Amino acid sequence: MATPSLVKSPALTTLASSLVLLAALQGLAACVPLVLTAATVTAVEVSQDRRTPGKYLDDNLLEVRLRGALGQNQSLGGEVNISVTSFNGIVLLTGEVNTDEQRQRAGEIVQRDSETRKLVNELELAGKTNVVGRLNDSWLTSKVKARLFNTENLASKIKVVTEHGKVYLLGLVTQSEADAAVDAVRSVKGVTRIIKVFEYIE
Repeated sequence: MATPSLVKSPALTTLASSLVLLAALQGLAACVPLVLTAATVTAVEVSQDRRTPGKYLDDNLLEVRLRGALGQNQSLGGEVNISVTSFNGIVLLTGEVNTDEQRQRAGEIVQRDSETRKLVNELELAGKTNVVGRLNDSWLTSKVKARLFNTENLASKIKVVTEHGKVYLLGLVTQSEADAAVDAVRSVKGVTRIIKVFEYIE
């Protein structure tokens, strides 16, 4: 299946306008307490993204909305660290919480949103990631993206989330692209585990 290109497409104009709205909504979201996040996330390139411009915007708005909902929930207060990543309606939760009840509660909040198609709850019962851990995850993300860029330019199609050395890969990909991505990431020093959160296309 060929990759749809948005370059020089009228859809880019719509997307640009939508992103302005998104920025404004993110500014409003900053007015409410948000859950701190330690996961390092990199976005795919819009011009190579297989999602429609509308779905791209929906995912960004969903992330903002869920962060606000999680941040305002009193049962999730305290030393918790939750990162929210959405791709094509699949929501990935990573980070650390204190109890299994908090983990389940976070998942329930995410699933209540009508735009959530599927939840992948990877929250761990552990203490918050420290500065050294966050820097290490950020460095690993950079290395993973560089490796994917040199592998069929997969960095333009795959979103990368890194937490505690574990690398999560999200995107709309073919089976061969998924296999190539995993092979590439496996060779990056420091990666402890690879978790595929892909949706497969023909």
